[in-house]
Amino acid sequence: MTTIYYKSIKDKSLRTLETARVGCWIHVEQPTTAEIKKIAEQYGLDEGHLTDAIDQYEVPRVEREGETIYVFVRYPTSDGDETLTTPILIILSENMLLTVCPKVFPQLSRFINGTIEFSTTQKVKLFLLLLLQISSAYTSFLNRINRDIRRLGIQIERITSKEILQFVTLERIVSDFLSALLPTHGMLQSLLSGKIFKLYKEDQDLIEDIFLNKGQLIEMCRSNIKLIGNIRSAYSSIMSHNLNRVIKLLTSLTILVTIPTMVASLYGMNVRLPFADAPHAFWGILIFIFAISTLLTLVFVRNRWL
Repeated sequence: MTTIYYKSIKDKSLRTLETARVGCWIHVEQPTTAEIKKIAEQYGLDEGHLTDAIDQYEVPRVEREGETIYVFVRYPTSDGDETLTTPILIILSENMLLTVCPKVFPQLSRFINGTIEFSTTQKVKLFLLLLLQISSAYTSFLNRINRDIRRLGIQIERITSKEILQFVTLERIVSDFLSALLPTHGMLQSLLSGKIFKLYKEDQDLIEDIFLNKGQLIEMCRSNIKLIGNIRSAYSSIMSHNLNRVIKLLTSLTILVTIPTMVASLYGMNVRLPFADAPHAFWGILIFIFAISTLLTLVFVRNRWL
């Protein structure tokens, strides 16, 4: 689906156009192969780059073809219970700005409903505002993930298989975020140099803010991955400690039961044994077994094996 938006500095509201004009914003969402080919021919764009935009595994990068700049970035989104990153291609041509994404772009609603003040005629500023909204989305997702990690970490001694699976899922999500943010951070560094397109003072301040924000997001991702690793290591240590305690307990109980059983077994054999004719042999054997068991119990308790 292709939608054409237009808003000049003097306009109070965003307009939807039937045909493109200079200074407009063309947003292409969930395009088909036929639509991509048509857009490439209509606006003189590289069809290969447009096709790359709908590749779910496309990595962030910047490409330049003449006066047209192709910026690939990834934005976070929720698809049911799954959180992932989706590519979006932002094209800065000589006369307009185009965005192409294979899925719904959630941040688009903030531009349409007037939450964000912008004009389509200022294409560089609009491009930076799109990057800023994508950064804000990462921040929201990472803050929520951080809360989930800390909530699960508090109950570390009562973690079940379900919580372990949640940790694995959260680590995968954060790793996916990190793999998308790292190349974007490098791309922003190249944009700051002003070699790709001219930056005005206001634009440069905005891209610096985005660059710093991306750096903070990268550190947040690394911090969350490290926190998950620490919790997993702590859980593994606790499980190993508890297992050792159980093994010690079972071994101690086995010894306590085995020695009386051996004595009773010996005196249960149908052969001549010491004290076989003694009238109080049974009680003597019981007292001996009790004494041995008591002594072993005291030794085990003293060594904290019980």
